[in-house]
Amino acid sequence: MENTPLYTALRNFAAKTPLRMHMPGHKGKPLPNFPLEELAALDFTELPPTGNLFDGGGAIGEAEALWAEAFHMDSCLFLTGGSTQGVLAALTLACKPGDTVLLDRGSHRSAYNALALLDLKPVYLERPWLEEAGVTGPISPERVEEMLKAHPGSKAFCLTSPTYYGVLSDLPALAEVVHRHGAILVVDGAHGAHLPFLGDYGQRAADLLVVSAHKTLPAPGQTALLFSNGAFSHAELRRAASLYGSSSPSYAMMAALDLCRAHILEGGAAAYHQTAEQVARLRRRFPALTQQSAPLDPTRLTLLSPDGYRAQRALEERNVWPEMADGGHVVLIPTCADGPADFARLETALEQIQLGPCPGYPPPPPPPEMALSPRQALFAPRRALPLEQAVGHISAGQVAPYPPGVPVIAPGEVVDKKSIAYLKQIGYNTLEDVSVAVLCEAASAPEFRHL
Repeated sequence: MENTPLYTALRNFAAKTPLRMHMPGHKGKPLPNFPLEELAALDFTELPPTGNLFDGGGAIGEAEALWAEAFHMDSCLFLTGGSTQGVLAALTLACKPGDTVLLDRGSHRSAYNALALLDLKPVYLERPWLEEAGVTGPISPERVEEMLKAHPGSKAFCLTSPTYYGVLSDLPALAEVVHRHGAILVVDGAHGAHLPFLGDYGQRAADLLVVSAHKTLPAPGQTALLFSNGAFSHAELRRAASLYGSSSPSYAMMAALDLCRAHILEGGAAAYHQTAEQVARLRRRFPALTQQSAPLDPTRLTLLSPDGYRAQRALEERNVWPEMADGGHVVLIPTCADGPADFARLETALEQIQLGPCPGYPPPPPPPEMALSPRQALFAPRRALPLEQAVGHISAGQVAPYPPGVPVIAPGEVVDKKSIAYLKQIGYNTLEDVSVAVLCEAASAPEFRHL
């Protein structure tokens, strides 16, 4: 077969047997009890024997209920649009258009898109900076209490736990504060689908929890899960998620979710405990974030380096492919699919590269001034400008290094010199111009400087 550029590129790369220290969690190994030759045979549409995801019940509903039981939650909905679909659905449930929402500034860009789509008014909560680690730390309940008192109309608090670097926040303590103020706790736990199989990390405290099975479990790309602990019914989950997902979700993906849970409960969890042991050993041997810095996902390996990008390139030259890097870190995602041979191969590579203390990595600057609402900015007429020429203009999109996809400048904020200096310092990983609202031709005009 000729002229298949994407397929050919993927096959050629896979043939090099790369050590995949990135998502998806299956690491290119066979999915549990799911030979690919069965894919076409299982690829159905909505029929009486197969059921309908957004109608509820049937075999799909039974499979979702088993996931809810595994997470100790009241209900679960399968997602085939990744955690992005789940975050959009969760904020749709938690808020009405025009509501105020307290948002972790370290949220994924999907949460910022939800602000625009739902016309929500954000109040941003900045995370504390861990100087020696060079990453943001967990969110304190005391800080959330302060913010909710200052903004008593907030309908929800949305945060990320664990972060891309593996930092965990105390969800039960945060839930107590949030509920005391009559708000909903929404947790983007995209990188924490494996945590309930390693212990109790408090995820059941969330009113709404989103996790990506494909990021850390043996499941195919885009498979994710939306959980409710009783604040919202399964019917409400289906209604909200159907707004952002295909009306013809992949049955093969949903079947893979069913098989993934069964696999983890029948032995995969033991493999994950072994992965956690291997990661703990590597943390002791190589410079890395540890529990002394902050509460961490026991399987996320965030290495420290004087030059994270150089360390990433050095690993890639040895056919070891990290998830991401920044100026002082290299992030690896070991999962239950990584066995002793994989860890031996990783350890050999790490012995050959330069690792060491994080070089005074800078904290993110304070959020720039907000001049338009996220909705006004994202849907405004726009034009592209080089980053340095965008100073004083209003961003019409997210300026967000990816990964991790956390905006430095959010839609509606004024592009300032501090943010540009920070983006340069961290090696902003795009050559694309910045989208700015055409309204900002008169950026000094009062009507465009304040909401």
